[in-house]
Amino acid sequence: MRAYVKNGTVEAFELWEPAKLGALAAAGWRNYSLFLREDGLLVGYLETDDFEAARAAMDATEVNARWQAGMAEFFEELDGQAPDAAMRPLTEVFHLA
Repeated sequence: MRAYVKNGTVEAFELWEPAKLGALAAAGWRNYSLFLREDGLLVGYLETDDFEAARAAMDATEVNARWQAGMAEFFEELDGQAPDAAMRPLTEVFHLA
């Protein structure tokens, strides 16, 4: 996930509820991290076997619908999309194991 976010987002991300975390795991999201730069650039990293299936599984949950609605105000340039719908996978160009 990559998006520019407004002030206050860091505090909002700290409010994740256990049901959201459990839904992410059940949908196949692993090693999920968010990184926030000082200027508001938010970059997310996750591992999953099938990105589109994992995103669709989350999209089908009520806890995700609540979270997306509550977080939308913190994101800019969504063009009417929910924050998770604006995520774009990146191509890995280097990996040091």
